[in-house]
Amino acid sequence: MTEVKPVEHTGEGEQEDRRTVLASAVFGGLMLVAAVLVVVDAVRLPETSAVVGPAAVPLPIGVLLGAVGAGLLVRARTRLGEAPAGPERPTHGGLRVCGMVATLVAFALLLPVVGYVVSSAALFAVAAILLGAPRATPMIASGWTLAAVIFLVFDRLIGLTLPTGPWGF
Repeated sequence: MTEVKPVEHTGEGEQEDRRTVLASAVFGGLMLVAAVLVVVDAVRLPETSAVVGPAAVPLPIGVLLGAVGAGLLVRARTRLGEAPAGPERPTHGGLRVCGMVATLVAFALLLPVVGYVVSSAALFAVAAILLGAPRATPMIASGWTLAAVIFLVFDRLIGLTLPTGPWGF
């Protein structure tokens, strides 16, 4: 297995590799698409007699999302010509991405069945392991702890109901 060396950041004026610049451009494009969808949906919301209508939050969020997406696209376009090739891809990177997608799909499917705590703990642990966590046991314990604390805060303190599995959590 070849070792992938982390990219060293040199601060202001550092040069991003070509893959990073292209990824920024893709992300900026996705942000623009999302911005258009958010703004169109916000404009279609019904008018109310309230001082602050239902579009008060989504409309500025959509505009900001579009501005940041456009900024990323412009930045990527200006840096693409001078960007070096970059480091070699990590070993089994494609398999890790597929594993992450499968994990997210499993999370979405299992959430209503096993509840928030179990599905979120599994999501956290599997994602950490796929991203290179050195040991699985602490990640599983951290996943359970994080999911339980979030569940208690949102479900019990704030009153925002999260899906409970057959065990009630």
